[in-house]
Amino acid sequence: MVGDGNPVCIVFEAGPTHNGLESALKLVDVAADAGADAVKFQVVDAEKLVSDPAITFSYQWLADKATGRVETATESLLEIIKRRELTFPEWETVIGHCRKRGIEFFSTATTEEEVHFLAAMGVGSVKICSGDLTFHHLLRVAAQYPWTVQIDTGSSTIGEVENAILVLEEANCKNIIINHCPSGYPAHPERINLRVLTTLKQMFSYPVAFSDHTTGDVMDVAAVSLGAHMIEKTITLDRNTRSPEHIMSLEPHEAKDFVKTIRSVELALGSTRRLLGEPEQVSRVRGRRSLFAGCALQKGDILVQSMLTYARPGDGIPAHLDHLVLGRKLVRDVPAGRKLQLSDFE
Repeated sequence: MVGDGNPVCIVFEAGPTHNGLESALKLVDVAADAGADAVKFQVVDAEKLVSDPAITFSYQWLADKATGRVETATESLLEIIKRRELTFPEWETVIGHCRKRGIEFFSTATTEEEVHFLAAMGVGSVKICSGDLTFHHLLRVAAQYPWTVQIDTGSSTIGEVENAILVLEEANCKNIIINHCPSGYPAHPERINLRVLTTLKQMFSYPVAFSDHTTGDVMDVAAVSLGAHMIEKTITLDRNTRSPEHIMSLEPHEAKDFVKTIRSVELALGSTRRLLGEPEQVSRVRGRRSLFAGCALQKGDILVQSMLTYARPGDGIPAHLDHLVLGRKLVRDVPAGRKLQLSDFE
């Protein structure tokens, strides 16, 4: 379950960072070993998606991990997407491996055939990418099935997001997750606009997710703090790979720490109510002040401010209740430095 009252759903994206069945299975293992809730792929047919093989795509890649040297590469978009292709039987193998490892599988779909295939495989969720947010026919096809439809919203206006949700609702789809998906690989901080998560939560009654395209976990921590119900983070077997999105992805040794960080943050967010647990109850007594005799007090003295001192621990008359004893007569002698009790007064 994804939404209010449930733990943050941690998804590792492996769609753009595998290069065949073997690496796809390894990335499933990375996600499962790290403790993620789900792993996401992209079931895609490059030639159906890209009509012009002359279209190119430029991206940054990490040429030298030791120095951080980054280079820019330009490739055919068709060839980039072809690297992400698997056959349907190969996808069945990946899905079966996910089930064996106890991790949820879901995928982006870009054609009707892919949607129907994923539904036939019993997948619990399908994702519609940002570029297809206005492809309303595909949204209607996805809405036919009793699963969760996720929509990416990168490079989309709020009006386009509203229209996409209306299309899904009119097709009787009630299980929707809205992904805030900043553009860029990696995305630049000034273009991430994390406060959009708050806007989406205010405008719509559906869970919101953050699809992170930055390095590290800073933006993910911030997104969870702003109320994101799902975090999607790309993983790779090697960040030095010369291909899009590897540069800002987590490597296997970082994935487990990422999950621990998100779980720690959501635990630390706690409750909106100010509730004191046993450790706080103990520490507040040690740290607060009680009333003590600031000098030797005699039976019959009327207590005035100058006779008092305020010191720790706070297990006597609390400092803020000094008005209860000021002006009252002592019924016994009290040596200097002793903690005062209500029984010391008439």
